[in-house]
Amino acid sequence: MKILITGGSGYLAGRLAHYLKKTCNYQIILGSRKHTNYNMLNSEFQIMQTIWNSEEKLKFICEGIDTIIHLAGINASDSLADPDLALEFNGVVTGKLIRAAVKSGVKKFIYFSTAHVYKSPLNGIITEETLPKSLHPYATSNIAGEDMVLSAHKQNEIQGIVIRLSNSFGAPVNKEANCWMLLVNDLCKQAINSGKMKLTSTGMQRRDFIAISDVCRVVEHLLKLSFPFGRNNLFNVGGKWSPTVWEIAGIICKMSKKILFFEPELSRREPLPSEFTENFEYNIARLEETGFIMGNNREDEILNLLQFCQTNFSSDKK
Repeated sequence: MKILITGGSGYLAGRLAHYLKKTCNYQIILGSRKHTNYNMLNSEFQIMQTIWNSEEKLKFICEGIDTIIHLAGINASDSLADPDLALEFNGVVTGKLIRAAVKSGVKKFIYFSTAHVYKSPLNGIITEETLPKSLHPYATSNIAGEDMVLSAHKQNEIQGIVIRLSNSFGAPVNKEANCWMLLVNDLCKQAINSGKMKLTSTGMQRRDFIAISDVCRVVEHLLKLSFPFGRNNLFNVGGKWSPTVWEIAGIICKMSKKILFFEPELSRREPLPSEFTENFEYNIARLEETGFIMGNNREDEILNLLQFCQTNFSSDKK
């Protein structure tokens, strides 16, 4: 199978490319506008420069491709800073890529969206039937991209799949990957850099966390399935694990001892007496109905992440 992964210099793209090549022996092509940045793009993969404003050039990079995994997009902070750009890229550009893929005979298109389309904060039981209510530009622009993919699928043009991903964590392929704002990654880096871990919140909120190795397994699973046209191919993808932020910080703190031989100092903003933790379940039953079984490797992923930080950032300690 020949797979094009857009956003090829990104965090998830790097892990996914290596996983699919090693585990499945797929031919992987990384698409990136950063065509000359070979430090982040592994030289073992073919690199194709993506010119997003040219449908002709998008069609060129789609030629001979079996599946596109679309990871390129504007992140949450940049979406808030420039909502028009977010809608243009996450929505309109996705539509351009879909059209190019259809014209080139691409069979399957997997679009990565976000759990944060639903609402903020996330609470209660969230299924794919839950109505998205978030008005954040990151959420609304991702909904626009989702609609492009699902519309093409409903019109029998391509097997379109949308993944609404929760909070992934794990070591990147390269330390320069833009992943250190993610909670678990940030806390692990803090622990190694300073021997301390500080939350900017009370940590009372629950979040769903999924190991990036399980995200890769989900993609492998979906790649091997054939979906009939007309089926609703919108999937929540989470880890079936919703600790509070404070709880996961405590887990990382204890696991850090295996690397640092002491537990880092852990601090937070103290909660008010009126604050409480709401129940939260990010339901993935629709994914599980396809036969996917969630792994149980979250501790290994955290330990590997701590070891990655020790190797790459321990010299940064003052």
